[in-house]
Amino acid sequence: MKRVIIWVLAFVLTILFAYYQRVTGPTYPVTEKFTYAGKTIEFQYPRTHSTSSDAVVKIVMPDTLVYGFVYQRVYPLNTGYTALHLRRVGDTLMGLITQLPPAGKMQYYVELYKGKDTVYTGKAKPVIIRFKGDVPSGVLITHILLMFFALFLGVTAGLLALFDDMSFRKVQIWSFILLIIGGFIFGPIVQYHAFGQWWTGIPNGWDLTDNKTLIMFIGWLAAILANRKQARRWWTVGAALVMIVIYLIPHSLHGSTLNPATGKVISDMILSWLVF
Repeated sequence: MKRVIIWVLAFVLTILFAYYQRVTGPTYPVTEKFTYAGKTIEFQYPRTHSTSSDAVVKIVMPDTLVYGFVYQRVYPLNTGYTALHLRRVGDTLMGLITQLPPAGKMQYYVELYKGKDTVYTGKAKPVIIRFKGDVPSGVLITHILLMFFALFLGVTAGLLALFDDMSFRKVQIWSFILLIIGGFIFGPIVQYHAFGQWWTGIPNGWDLTDNKTLIMFIGWLAAILANRKQARRWWTVGAALVMIVIYLIPHSLHGSTLNPATGKVISDMILSWLVF
């Protein structure tokens, strides 16, 4: 009975960790709200888009006297913004964010006006959108599922070890195997389709997503080796905690970014230090 409870608890925790990482990441849309004519207007700023077309921001605004602009500039260039008119289609204002090559980022915001009055402005907190190549759905889904189940088994192994259930030694090995397949085989394939690079973590760069995978690999390898001859469950608990902490870091944070000065893809943690 105890083992069943552990597996169920691990599954629930895995769902929560995966969801948290997804919705807190820098590619999750930003929702904006403002009040106009006594009504709340809500719209979203997209933060990721395919390189195959311009990205679109849509604002439902029935008042035809309201017009606006989308202001954009290539990130992280410290240049002035270029203003593009929002196009009206029925009761919706639509703005286009100019597409960029894979890993290219555009910083942008929207302003709405009625006559000389400002209806809404996002100037104080511009949004950054990253463009990526199209990843085959089969590859992407396989990668996501493998990483999800690696996390699930990793959390399960940690809980089993915490409650002194010796089955943790087999479970942690399966978590490790799925991590290798999902993170080091399908992960680079996804990265290549999206950004034209196979691996941008150490030693090739400082991409946080790749380096998080590398840290989890080291943690589980250490736990498996420590438990090879005798049960040392606290190594497994430690590896599970490392994995959990990593999954609490937003997905795609400090990810691959196109350096507009060189045309090379590097981590935005490095790019942000450069002055253009």
